[in-house]
Amino acid sequence: MSNFSRGFAFLALGLAVCLPLSAQSPLSQILQPPAPGTASSKTPADPLGRDTPYGTVFGFLQAAQAGNYSIAAQYLQMSASRRQTEGDALASNLKFVMDNAYAGSLKNVSTQPEGAPQEGVPLGRQKLGTMLSGDAEADLELVRVSDPSAGKIWLISSDTLAKVPELYDQVGARQVENRLPAWVVTHQLAGMPLWQWLALVLMIPVAAAAGWLLLVVLQIPMRWWARRQGHAELASRSVSGPAWLLAGTIIHRILERYLGMPLLQRHYYFQLVEVAGIIGANWILWRVIRWFLQRVRNRALARGHSGTGSLMLLGERIIKVLVVVMAIFFVLSVLGFNMSTALAGVGIGTLAVGFGAQKTIENLFGGVSVLGDEVIRVGDVCKFGDRTGTVEDIGLRSTRVRTEERTLLAIPNGTVATINVENLSRRDKMLFKTVLGLHLDTSSDQLRSVLSEIRRVLSSNPKIESNTVRVRLIELASSALNVELACYILTQDFNEFAAVREDVLLQIVNLVEDSGTSLASPSQKLYLNQGSGLDKDKTRAALQQITDSSPGKHSPSTPAGNQNQDTEKNVEKK
Repeated sequence: MSNFSRGFAFLALGLAVCLPLSAQSPLSQILQPPAPGTASSKTPADPLGRDTPYGTVFGFLQAAQAGNYSIAAQYLQMSASRRQTEGDALASNLKFVMDNAYAGSLKNVSTQPEGAPQEGVPLGRQKLGTMLSGDAEADLELVRVSDPSAGKIWLISSDTLAKVPELYDQVGARQVENRLPAWVVTHQLAGMPLWQWLALVLMIPVAAAAGWLLLVVLQIPMRWWARRQGHAELASRSVSGPAWLLAGTIIHRILERYLGMPLLQRHYYFQLVEVAGIIGANWILWRVIRWFLQRVRNRALARGHSGTGSLMLLGERIIKVLVVVMAIFFVLSVLGFNMSTALAGVGIGTLAVGFGAQKTIENLFGGVSVLGDEVIRVGDVCKFGDRTGTVEDIGLRSTRVRTEERTLLAIPNGTVATINVENLSRRDKMLFKTVLGLHLDTSSDQLRSVLSEIRRVLSSNPKIESNTVRVRLIELASSALNVELACYILTQDFNEFAAVREDVLLQIVNLVEDSGTSLASPSQKLYLNQGSGLDKDKTRAALQQITDSSPGKHSPSTPAGNQNQDTEKNVEKK
């Protein structure tokens, strides 16, 4: 089943289901007293629900539709005696006039006890629209009065009731039903004659065909422009499903004006049409957003901006969610829900979700930050802390990295946005740095020759930046003469860097060998001697010299000779 077929199947199902169920709406509860034993948190002062203009209008229409004209007469501003004698007939005629001559909309009827302020209308009155048929015209007006048993209530004003007979005669003279078979007029379904139901159903394929034809005609200049611009995919596209649904819904709404549906059913039909229109419009908006962001994403990827492409993908998902939420709120508003309460509930729910999913939200905004800054992109080789790998994907929650050990590492985006990330793929050149250890037996002339040759080798290589070459003797270590080599290799490819580094090191090995010396290797030397140790005569003479050069520094109680002997023994022991 195509997208359009599903859309119009939804429309037909709504016509068949939504309108019959309208009699079961909460408004019907106005006519039904609460069941015994049940408690209500807020019991209206008036049992008929005439506290608000909304309750009065819908209460009257539902009572008249159900054939309870005696109850419907309670919504009219007239004396008790007149209501008893003329109330039923006047209520029936008013319902007939409102069904066939009312030109306003009931969706804006106030639900407040005081009514809605209207320019040029005094307080305590509400004008809901105009009833027009032929030369007769009257305002549908409500007035607020005081009732001894119900308090302040709203009633259909006596000024409106005075015009009902004239309007009824005009409407009756122009009725299509007079020319139809009696059985389709007398039989009703959910308060609406059977012929109007048949007409509504038959208008669905008519509206579908007219909408398709209209879109085909509108596509002719668009396809001509697409062929001129070389966009073959646009020129070959068929009629869009959501556009077909929207066009068919509008045409069906235009055709419905000639049916003269009852006012209450017309109100529910308008709600259904608006819901279908909202679905079609948001469906088109969904596709336009997807098409536009995909084009921006493909263009960014073609230019090498993979980060922007990923950000567009993330933005597309977020915007689609917003479109769906917006459509849901519009539908609820059309159906008569109190959106201020719904928005307050959504705000509280969002706050609760925000507290419960702090890490998830942190990772989401971290992903937006990473993609927006383009510090890393898919395919880059990066170092995250002590781990190095290739970025494979930047998602809503985490960044996935393929490590050097070929394992897949998932790092939360909140962590990526806060840690130090080193992007190795963004290097414009690569540093080559090493320490060369020469043998300790290397002479100074050999050392100077080696340093000079290494500088020549590095400076003559076209892949090495000559002004950054540094070759210096940095340390006389116990096992080698250490020479530091540092330079930048002009490449971004690690394989090319490794090849240049290998070539340089091989040349250094050759020139060190040519200079007559060698590279040092870690070693230890042990010196063996068969001598008798210290020369005792020289030791004794040195001690005597020390004693003679320091007169009076020995203790008076200790003879100098004894002290010299003790010192000599200590030296021999050492």
